[in-house]
Amino acid sequence: MCHSVKVISKTKSGELSICETCKVYHLEFNNIYLELNTKQFLQLKKYIMSVEIAYWEHKYSCSKMKRKIPLPLLQENLVLMFNRQEVTELKTLFSLKNNGYNEILKLQ
Repeated sequence: MCHSVKVISKTKSGELSICETCKVYHLEFNNIYLELNTKQFLQLKKYIMSVEIAYWEHKYSCSKMKRKIPLPLLQENLVLMFNRQEVTELKTLFSLKNNGYNEILKLQ
């Protein structure tokens, strides 16, 4: 159990925090919750920051899915799907600007 949790970044739909004692990152985003060690955090950050939104929207343009941008996980049969707004918010969470704390009141 983490007792010394510090908020790193926050948006309308989520929050990124770290336990300063055990160095575990906590990502809460809509109905998703992830606990990540430093290596996992850096890998996820690299992936999120490199997502090409337009590419995925074009690739799945004929799909009836509302969310077209995939985030593959290690479990082969599980992929998290996001829309443009959600990916933009995730990028904001991982950008760690403003002394480590961000807040978006409204995304358009």
